[in-house]
Amino acid sequence: MLESKIPQGPIDKKWEDYKGHVKLVNPANKRSLEIIIIGTGLAGASAAASLGEMGYKVKAFCFQDSPRRAHSIAAQGGINAAKNYQNDGDSVFRLFYDTVKGGDYRSREANVHRLAEVSVNIIDQCVAQGVPFAREYGGLLSNRSFGGVQVQRTFYAAGQTGQQLLIGAYQALERQVALGNVEMYSRHEMLDVVVIDGKARGIIARNLTSGELERHFGHAVLLCSGGYGNVFYLSTNAMGSNVTAAWKAHKKGAYFGNPCYTQIHPTCIPVTGDHQSKLTLMSESLRNDGRIWVPKQKNDLRKPNEIPVEERDYYLERRYPAFGNLVPRDVASRAAKERCDAGYGVGTSKQAVYLDFASAIERYGKTECRKHGIENPSAGEIRKHGVEVIKEKYGNLFDMYAKITGEDPYSTPMRIYPAVHYTMGGLWVDYELMTSVPGLYALGEANFSDHGANRLGASALMQGLADGYFVIPYTIGNYLAEEIRTAMIPTSHPAFEAAEVAVAERLKKLKTINGTQSPESFHKRLGKIMWDKCGMARNEAGLKEAIEEIKALKAEFWRDLRVTGDIAEFNPELDKAGRVADFIELGELMCQDALQRRESCGGHFREEMQTEDGEAKRDDAHFSFVAAWEYKNDGNWELHKEPLEFEVVHPTQRSYK
Repeated sequence: MLESKIPQGPIDKKWEDYKGHVKLVNPANKRSLEIIIIGTGLAGASAAASLGEMGYKVKAFCFQDSPRRAHSIAAQGGINAAKNYQNDGDSVFRLFYDTVKGGDYRSREANVHRLAEVSVNIIDQCVAQGVPFAREYGGLLSNRSFGGVQVQRTFYAAGQTGQQLLIGAYQALERQVALGNVEMYSRHEMLDVVVIDGKARGIIARNLTSGELERHFGHAVLLCSGGYGNVFYLSTNAMGSNVTAAWKAHKKGAYFGNPCYTQIHPTCIPVTGDHQSKLTLMSESLRNDGRIWVPKQKNDLRKPNEIPVEERDYYLERRYPAFGNLVPRDVASRAAKERCDAGYGVGTSKQAVYLDFASAIERYGKTECRKHGIENPSAGEIRKHGVEVIKEKYGNLFDMYAKITGEDPYSTPMRIYPAVHYTMGGLWVDYELMTSVPGLYALGEANFSDHGANRLGASALMQGLADGYFVIPYTIGNYLAEEIRTAMIPTSHPAFEAAEVAVAERLKKLKTINGTQSPESFHKRLGKIMWDKCGMARNEAGLKEAIEEIKALKAEFWRDLRVTGDIAEFNPELDKAGRVADFIELGELMCQDALQRRESCGGHFREEMQTEDGEAKRDDAHFSFVAAWEYKNDGNWELHKEPLEFEVVHPTQRSYK
């Protein structure tokens, strides 16, 4: 039986009451407790900085050469917070409601409300760190809108919000490193969790520079290792992003929650050919001012600027007038796919739609001309001033697009198409962010807890920093208060010995297959299976085929893999091979989860379950639960269900019309 540990009482009092009654660890005892943190993105860096500041002995690990290279740095558009600075009706409740609704009523209410509550603290924390959020002319922090909401609550730093937030968390982390409270291990990858007497007590890590295996003890282990979007091969994730840390924990007893919930982002630069190894995001913030359209005529070969407005289909504005271009990501992505599948796609591949800024340039240009006292401005003057405003708001994103495509987005509409971006699924955790293995926690995108079946834009950064700065510092004490009498377990313990031997044997097995195919080739083939049959649209026949194809691919992988180089050295091919092996196993579980969930909700769209107008059709009577999968043995899992209870926001058919 899954125990979510949700506190009793009204939804808006649960977190406050929890903090008032949670067990504490006194300062002297904190100095004798060791915590291991895997990953140093926003969740990991903020957790390490916070726990180090509190006095715990922290070891932080990342596989990059610096914490600053975590994928959090790639986030562009912004971070949500219920500050209501725009006086437009926002509130903690409104953020809570929007998040639950945006997730298609498949998230845990108590966790989401806590996230909305602490969101207001995150902005204050980051401003105090010096994060250069955009400001209005008068000096107040600026806001913009993101999808699925009707207020402006997103704080941003141009188109590089993730980078600025990560630098803030990084400097807080480095301060604790300098003080000796945090020990930083870069170029290290966690390859197993050590469990002793049912509790997480350490890890086996590989030094990626030397190839040596290392043993590390901890009274608790925190996984802050991000999501698993790269199971699709092509995604907006960094090339190194992987599921290995979470998957090793899963195979040691941590349940995996809702693995089929993956997010397809509607505004990405389209695929251009088989040579690509990753995709590039164009921030959702662009939908504030950009209008999405396709020609009304099928297979229209005219250039976009040659197509008059009356011959354009602004399909999001047509189908969803209340939210327009700012519908949630799953809705916008499916709408783009529907138009392209129907023959209205643009570009050489016909797998793209237009994102057009001409109207915004004209609107801003007229406003600026009035500011400058220009009466009866010419079209050229209006355009000049309008472009300057757009450049100030989105300049780095437009530059990125121009460099990648060779096209000028100020003059011609961008071409965009949906791509894999984020995973709402992850390790199952309770209210305290602890997995089903005592002492093992999962924070940020590595857990399943806050976003249901679809994450709203600008909420990933919010969750990562909320978990690291404001949640785990309270909840981990509730566990560690009972561990103050637990002495450090020597890494010569048989459990450490057995775990290291198992890791070494697996590395040796990968290296000595001596087949003919590279890890990359297997990854690419897996990605095609996943995208075609477990991507934006899924059906029973396709999912069953995918499961069989993945099983065959797995057998071929372990029969015909070729890894160059040696084990005891810097060997990215060996690192990649281990990660691809884990992705293959995860892919099978994702398809199993998607197959058993015979409903459509959020990013999980079963073609058999849709409304008459093509929207996701939930089945609350049978599927209002969290699917928590327990690993039993190779290719075999047991499903546990955590019922979702809605006390405040009662599920209805989502409508953004």
